[in-house]
Amino acid sequence: MARVKLKFPANKLLFTTTIPVRIGDINYGNHVGNDAVLSIIHEARMQLLRSHGYDEMNAGGNGLIMADVMIAYRGEAFYGDELTVKLFAEEITGYSFDLLYHICTSRNGVNSDIAHAKTGMVCFNYNTREIATMTKELKALLETTK
Repeated sequence: MARVKLKFPANKLLFTTTIPVRIGDINYGNHVGNDAVLSIIHEARMQLLRSHGYDEMNAGGNGLIMADVMIAYRGEAFYGDELTVKLFAEEITGYSFDLLYHICTSRNGVNSDIAHAKTGMVCFNYNTREIATMTKELKALLETTK
């Protein structure tokens, strides 16, 4: 079976954050559940936006809506782990972009990949319920690297 694979762009790191694994993220297998990974990438995206004074209703003058998501699970994370989430932006167009998420943790000095994810984000006007053109401010944020 073919597996979905993401390639993270070199030298295009947009943002890094840490997110603790909460007890509510744990499933019956005693590890982070697949639904929790989606919640974790949403939190990371919100932290990125908030670090610039934005949110998904106003990201540099644009509302944002998620068009698609892809998650490739790479390893297990457990209650108490600190997840490092690195975000990258690519495929920037006049109205959309992809955010890539590299999620890992370090246990006993060993780094472990937990998940690789991508969200397709579209600029959206919530008043007219239509796709919108990307503002210069949002484009500048997406093209910033650390």
